[in-house]
Formats: sequence, C-alpha cells, structure tokens
Amino acid sequence: MTVELEPVESLYPFVLNEEQEQLRREIRSFAAQEIAPNVGAWDEACAFPLEVIKKLGQMGLLGVIFPPEYGGAGLGYVDYVLAIEELSAADGSLGITMAAHNSLGTNHIFLAGNERQKRRYIPLLAGGEWLAAWGLTEPGSGSDASNARTTAVKKGDRYVLNGNKTFITNGHYADVAVVIAVTDKSKGTHGLSAFAVEKGTKGFRPGKKENKLGLRASDTSELIFEDCEIPEENLLGVEGEGFIDAMRVLDGGRISIAALALGIARGALDAALKYVKERRQFGKAIAEFQGIQWKLADMATELDAARLLTQRAAVLKDAGRKVTRESSMAKLFASEAAVRICDEAVQLFGGYGFIKDYPVEKYYRDVKLCTIGEGTSEIQRMVIAREILRVHPSRG
Repeated sequence: MTVELEPVESLYPFVLNEEQEQLRREIRSFAAQEIAPNVGAWDEACAFPLEVIKKLGQMGLLGVIFPPEYGGAGLGYVDYVLAIEELSAADGSLGITMAAHNSLGTNHIFLAGNERQKRRYIPLLAGGEWLAAWGLTEPGSGSDASNARTTAVKKGDRYVLNGNKTFITNGHYADVAVVIAVTDKSKGTHGLSAFAVEKGTKGFRPGKKENKLGLRASDTSELIFEDCEIPEENLLGVEGEGFIDAMRVLDGGRISIAALALGIARGALDAALKYVKERRQFGKAIAEFQGIQWKLADMATELDAARLLTQRAAVLKDAGRKVTRESSMAKLFASEAAVRICDEAVQLFGGYGFIKDYPVEKYYRDVKLCTIGEGTSEIQRMVIAREILRVHPSRG
C-alpha cells in the first residue's frame, strides 16, 4: 500500500502567512520522503517508527507549542494544527504520537509544573531526546475519572504509586509519563493528583501492548505501578488539583485530535479524488457521474467545515481565550465528519476500497479512534451542552 501525497489543495479559513506556508511545505515534503513509503509496512508489523519520530524532534515538531526558553519552537496552535494535519494525511499514527507527546504529556508539565520541573523535562521533550506519555484512563475508569483506582500514598518525602493505566499512547517508549492518581478517595475528582514518573523508576513498567484496529504504528499500552516510589518533588501542581489541570490539558488536546481527524479525512478525500478520475465504467471516468460528484461535494464541504471549527479553536487558544466549548465542538464535528468522509472514500473505491493495496482501507480503520480518544463523542456533547447552558442560565 502506498499513500498518495499529491492532494488537491483544500481552502483554509484564512490566508496562511509565509512562515506557516513554509512549515506546511516542509512537513509535507518530509511526509512524502520519510513516512509515505513505509506506511504499509509499519501498519502490518505494528512497528513504532522511533527514528522518524526523533527526526520530528529535530524539526521542532515535538515542541511546537512551547516557548524557546524551554527548547520549544515557540509557535502557536494554528501552526500545530497545520503540522498534525500534514503528518496525519500521510499516517495518522505519526499524528497521534506527536499529539499525545505535545498536547498531553509535555503540556501537562508546562501548564502545571513548577520552574524546576519545566527546566528538567521540557527541553529534553521538545528536542525529541525524550518522549512523553499521559496516563488518565484505567480499565474501570474511562469517561468517569472519579472512579480511578490508581493510588498515590504519601510516605514521608515520597509518594508510593499502585495501580495501572490503560490505552496510553507512547506507553512503551515514553521517557517520562504524567500519571493521574488518587491521593484522597473521599474527595472524588478533587482528590486526584498528577505526578511525573520517569522511565526506569523502580516499580514502574509498561504492560500489555494493545493490538489495535487502526493507528497501528503508534504505541498504545498499559502502564503498571507496583509500590512505585517517587519523590514528592515529582508532584505536578497542587495535590488534589490533578484532575482540574487535566481538564485544562484536554482543552488543547482536543484541538489536536480534531487536527488528526482533518489529516486522515483529507488523505482519504485526496485518494478518492485521484481514483474517481482514473476509474472508468460504462465508457467514462466515474467522476463524471452525478451520484459520484454529490458524494465528493459533501465530503469536501464537511472537511472544510471541520477545518473552520478546528482553526477557530486554535486561533482562540493562541489568543489566550478559554476554549472548552470550542475545542469540544471542533473535536466532535471533525472526528464524526472524518468517519463519514473515510466511509464514503471506501465506497467510492468499491471492492478495491476493501483491499490493503489501496490507501483508503487504512484511513477508514485509523479514523475511528478520533471519535473515542480524549473524550468520546458522547462526552463532547455533554461538555458542549454544559458550556452553552452555563452562559444561558435559567430565568425561572
């Protein structure tokens, strides 16, 4: 299977500046040379392309949203969205690896960590020397974080962690994981705290590597803690406010998942456009049939609408605005639109859409995660409803 990277350009909701256009061109060129030729092999073998990920660090893509004083690229979320879309149009596995590293693990340290912690971790992470993971989800605690079972018990100047996390992106390869654990069960979500746990810490190890439907070149695994002692200085933020900080982290993380969905959907649409111009039936290219054209029109319109919502959230995030509603809207619409776009792409390919020799079957498998990760579509609807009701209080 090969991935086509000669797309019909999508319109952006605003004119990109010269630096953003250059960033997009550089990433697209990198994807064409370093990623596209290997997509099928990585997918089949569930191979984690660590060497390529290290190159992303050298390009500044593992520290896109962090200031230069911490070794970051000093760019904004608009640039970040462009980068993830370009990578994900080639292979969503690279997009989600970059997103989890930037938006979740590293960003939690940046938002909640003290100066010493930022200086300790972010330069290593932003430069690609280290990789980050973020651990919130547990086997019995997905959408309901208040049901977390992983504990962190204070003993003198240390915390002792016990429990396990699941569905953790980069779990086997992370050099540091941000872990949310219970420090006071009686306080519900206000009894959760966050900790930086470094690879090699006694009692901490990755567990089962998941065998997934899609995004198979990204690493998804368990994190296991068995009497894992960490110094109290590894507490990120204030004890009991780990969940509050995690929700701030997810506001930005959901923008990155929306961008992931955009890239996968664009890749599928580009492949479909190329195919319908080449595929002939009844004496002409199938692109000439009105039924095919209507499908393409709907796919392109949904993709641009998703991009508008995603870029709006990114622009507001760069402006320092609260984006809980906007990021959830972008993530909800972009992920569900992308599923529809990939579904139609497979349909346009007919029987070939079901075959691994053609790219759309992989886009179809990859895209479903976007409606699940970092809060399911159902959770996004709850968040959006809560936010719109909050600003329109009852007058009764």
